[in-house]
Amino acid sequence: MPWNEPGRGSGGGDDRDPWKGGNGQQPPDLDEVFANVQRRLKKIMGGGDDGERGSGSAGGPSFGGILLLVALLLVIWVAFTSIHIIDESERGVVLRFGEHARNLNPGLNFTLPTPVEEVIKVNVSRVSSLENQSRMLTGDENLIDLAYAIQYRIVEPESFLFNVQDPIDSLSQAADSSIREIIGTNDMDYILEVGRNQIALDSQMLLEEVISRYQPGIEITSFNLQEVRPPSQVRQAFDDVVRAREDQIRFANEAQAYANQEVPEARGRAARILEEARGYQESVIARATGEADRFISIYTEYAQAPEVTRERLYLETLERVYGRSSKILMDVDGSNNMFYLPLDRLGGNASATAPPPPLMLPSDQQRGRESTTDPRARSGREGR
Repeated sequence: MPWNEPGRGSGGGDDRDPWKGGNGQQPPDLDEVFANVQRRLKKIMGGGDDGERGSGSAGGPSFGGILLLVALLLVIWVAFTSIHIIDESERGVVLRFGEHARNLNPGLNFTLPTPVEEVIKVNVSRVSSLENQSRMLTGDENLIDLAYAIQYRIVEPESFLFNVQDPIDSLSQAADSSIREIIGTNDMDYILEVGRNQIALDSQMLLEEVISRYQPGIEITSFNLQEVRPPSQVRQAFDDVVRAREDQIRFANEAQAYANQEVPEARGRAARILEEARGYQESVIARATGEADRFISIYTEYAQAPEVTRERLYLETLERVYGRSSKILMDVDGSNNMFYLPLDRLGGNASATAPPPPLMLPSDQQRGRESTTDPRARSGREGR
């Protein structure tokens, strides 16, 4: 049932209105609460309330009240300056009367109140960056504009706070000195083209060596060259040089590619010619060897039967010679000349392979002439 439901008032029943007291009174006013607190503080300080002052009783703050207030403020001050919460990324450096006493680890720590001990918090996990740019002189007496960035972090808070008066400024000056020394020992072409990474590494190593002498409690994490360029007054000329060098490299690459294409082809052609020459050599040698073997075999036969071999060679030679001729003249020694006409070839049938006419030895030809002139032989043939 609602708190303000009719019938649940002062007349009887339960009155559960939270804004009223248990006996039905209204809550106290805020102005009245503050006034009560003010009166109580005045009583602690030894002063009376308004009614007492109106009755003529006058009094200043009592000594006990002042001591109580001072003690309260002192307790608050001690609690505020003695309790320290150190984050995980921080370390606390405790100074006792301005001198380094100890370090505080992350967590809840307690120290003596200020001004006895003071705590300085130093972030040891944040990586900070330091950038700078300058114009420097190279080893071949050229000027370049150079911009670099250094990333670092604090590893020893007490060294960072007390060893060097201004560690960041000291780091900047050491970095500028290191990069100038490295730039001054290298030529401009090397710096602008291929040596940027190596120069950054050398500069970082030299910078670490320099700052290690002062022990500023700083660790160099990286050294980067952001921009390396010639001065603006001569930049156009340097750009032309760079373009010419790039063209040179490009032409050299194209020539190398052409050589890589042509040289294998030339080597292939040379290898093919050599193989053909070797084949021709082997064929000529084999043919000559065969001819020599054939001649030796013929000579062996000739040594055994000279007449027969000579006659056979003569006939084979005539056969080869007359076999390529379209006309053959036979019986040259006698008066009865005879021509042999290959009619198959004259008729256009050059592909026909007619057997060659029989060859007759001179002795056969003589016998044939005698048989044709002998009347007895002719009459005998006629009678038959």
